[in-house]
Amino acid sequence: MASSSMTSSRNSGSTWTQRQNKQFEEALAYYNKDSPDKWHNIARAVGGKSVEEVKRHYEILERDIMKIESDQVPLPNYRDYGSSNRGFANEQRMLKNLKL
Repeated sequence: MASSSMTSSRNSGSTWTQRQNKQFEEALAYYNKDSPDKWHNIARAVGGKSVEEVKRHYEILERDIMKIESDQVPLPNYRDYGSSNRGFANEQRMLKNLKL
């Protein structure tokens, strides 16, 4: 049974740790659609994942975002954890790259 620090990408057969998800998000925000070897670079940034696993993880993320934006999934009620907006800025940059 997977611990709470690990998630399973639906239908991908791949388990992702919180650290790998964070590395994926940061690499996705860094490498845009015009970056040479984008998927290879993202896979390299995420320890232990192949290019195919990274692409599948991205496709799942993209579907989830489409569901959220079409109001098919309620937004969670996040608490304000202080004045740090770094996480929010990374999410905004990642969403911008997804839409490019």
